[in-house]
Amino acid sequence: MLAIIAAGPLRVWDYQLNRRWLYLFDPDLVWFAQNVLDRIAAQAVCTPVLAVVAIVLAHRRQSWRPIGFALATEAAFFIGIGGLKVLLARPATTLHDPRFFQGGLLELGDRGISFPSGHSAEAVLIYGAAVYLIANYSGASRRLVRVLCWVVIAISVNSVVVSFLLGWHWATDLIGGLIAGGLFLRILTQYDTRTRYRLNRMGSVAAPAL
Repeated sequence: MLAIIAAGPLRVWDYQLNRRWLYLFDPDLVWFAQNVLDRIAAQAVCTPVLAVVAIVLAHRRQSWRPIGFALATEAAFFIGIGGLKVLLARPATTLHDPRFFQGGLLELGDRGISFPSGHSAEAVLIYGAAVYLIANYSGASRRLVRVLCWVVIAISVNSVVVSFLLGWHWATDLIGGLIAGGLFLRILTQYDTRTRYRLNRMGSVAAPAL
């Protein structure tokens, strides 16, 4: 739905809002924004975080489920989010054309697959998956889980604001990334929750028979 709106009425706003704002306001902050703040939601950072959480919890629970969930999360990102980027083929801001289906991975490389934003999707999906594992496969308190949820929100906001100020994405790319990441996270968590419920129910039914 957002892609449809972005392709129509919001396209003009995307074009008008796109500036390298940070270069205009304070160029001295550009290096920090690019090399520190932006990388928080990069694969090189968030994937190891998810991997460590999954491996530690798998060892503690003596179960492969946390690792399986982490692998499914990565698959959702590369196949789901990546598939959307390739399918919608939106050029990057450097090409000054916010129209969909005007880019393409083969034609323009990573400059032709701008929507949805990978970083904003990762912020929600990858870090959200790590928090889900902690909440459901460890003895973490509700208070800790609540704090971690706020951390994910902060990382997501950081990803959107930094990319927007650097002029790396159209505004709707960033919003689309948050929505897409949240959607895939919802699908994964719902599936895992229902699967665990069925397994626990089967175990409780089988126990009296033994």
